Amino acid sequence: MGQKALGRLVNSVPAADGVWINMREASGILFECYLGGAAGDTYTLQEARDASGTGAQNLAVITEFHTNTGNGTDAWTRRTQAAAATMVTAAAATQNAAIVEVEGTSLSDGFKYVKLTSTGAGTVRAVHRDLVTQRAPANLPAMGV
Repeated sequence: MGQKALGRLVNSVPAADGVWINMREASGILFECYLGGAAGDTYTLQEARDASGTGAQNLAVITEFHTNTGNGTDAWTRRTQAAAATMVTAAAATQNAAIVEVEGTSLSDGFKYVKLTSTGAGTVRAVHRDLVTQRAPANLPAMGV
């Protein structure tokens, strides 16, 4: 039986709202966001030099994101915007869920950590994708250190 996706393709932090995530082990990161009830939310992307947030600054690279209801009943809708450090979901059920991706190459020189923070009650899950080194899940490095 072959290796499953965790450790081969992805690593994950399910409770990543406002958590610094180290980008050294992946080519990119996918943030999954959710806030039910058609409330809408604003998510802010930042970068830092370390897990303590040294030199933290907004990372204005969000030019597109995708939204849907989050319950599997509809397809993703692509949303575009001028490059910004924020992503705003509308107060509509079709925007309860959102996904934004950040490439490791989009971080400033010397910056290795990113975080996405909800300004409301939204949840954020961080998924490293395209892992640099494939490992068994038990041997994956912690993403927040």
